[in-house]
Amino acid sequence: MEVFIIGSGNVAYHLALAFEANDIHVDGIYSRNPKNAETLAEKLYDTVIYDDTDFSDSQAQVFLLCVSDDAIEDLASTIVLPPNAIIVHVSGTKEMSVLKNAITPNIGVFYPLMTFSKQVNLDISVVPFCIEASNSSTQKVLSNLAQKISKKVYFCSGAERLTLHVAAVFACNFTNHLWALSKEIVEDLDFNILKPLILETCKKAMASSHPAEVQTGPALRKDHTTLNKHKDFLKADDDLLKVYQLLSESIQNWHK
Repeated sequence: MEVFIIGSGNVAYHLALAFEANDIHVDGIYSRNPKNAETLAEKLYDTVIYDDTDFSDSQAQVFLLCVSDDAIEDLASTIVLPPNAIIVHVSGTKEMSVLKNAITPNIGVFYPLMTFSKQVNLDISVVPFCIEASNSSTQKVLSNLAQKISKKVYFCSGAERLTLHVAAVFACNFTNHLWALSKEIVEDLDFNILKPLILETCKKAMASSHPAEVQTGPALRKDHTTLNKHKDFLKADDDLLKVYQLLSESIQNWHK
């Protein structure tokens, strides 16, 4: 099987490398940023860089739109594909129907539920892939493609993907932001002091049947003396104080 990558960002980068590592040829790359496309192509074997959206001479079977959510629909409608090609997007929030104006009826979603950064190596085999397709033959192709690079493949509707994406923002993006805030709070102290706590918190949450079971802290204990002391410490920063109060109240409401 051969694939075609449209885009050159974080997701495109990791998928391209994962395909190549698993003997799936990346036939071509198209990006609005030619330099990024060149950089990615240099890491691959015999990959052609396209400078327009006519991909009709490509040998690829699956074309992956690894672009921003806002660009998917317009770009899909301009792409020229070879006969019987499949085009998919990799978004967690966009419906499959945004590809309805593509030149092919074989459309789908190939969503990897993971945080991607080019500078951080990733074991793609543990990344969950959420698959959706317009027909059974397309679903089979996408499932087989996902199974070649990952051990975790799921069939999900658009509504299910959206649910997962919202949950992922809480689990990943918001959590990482809280770590960033904690780094700012310690200021000149060594942030490494907190890292064993962060690791243990993640480990306990993963080992539990529900993360709420391993919740700790002054909000859970209703330790108002400590809560008030913390709020007094944060009173010079309205944003931090609001976050602290909101999350403390959320914890208390949850555990009523």
